[in-house]
Amino acid sequence: MSVQLQDAVVHLRGDCPVEDAELLLSLLREGGGRMVQIGEADRLHTAVVQVLLALRPPLAGAPTDPFLSRWLVPLLRAPAGDGEAARMAADTAPRTTQAS
Repeated sequence: MSVQLQDAVVHLRGDCPVEDAELLLSLLREGGGRMVQIGEADRLHTAVVQVLLALRPPLAGAPTDPFLSRWLVPLLRAPAGDGEAARMAADTAPRTTQAS
């Protein structure tokens, strides 16, 4: 299983499929303030991402996946309802030009 509890820290490892969302939700709800180690996560199903966005647990580690590091981590570390993290991410995203 890619969601594991060790010493009051929830570890996300490898690919975290939709089935992991319910376990993650339970572990975070029953242990208020548990930290989530995301440094070993490769891919997170959107259901897992939704649990993280809804509960905003403290994070440890940095994912190796560039997408998670670039887009998800700033959102998770920003206070809930703070659109600044999304604006900052959008402002620094590479711009593409359209051919005429």
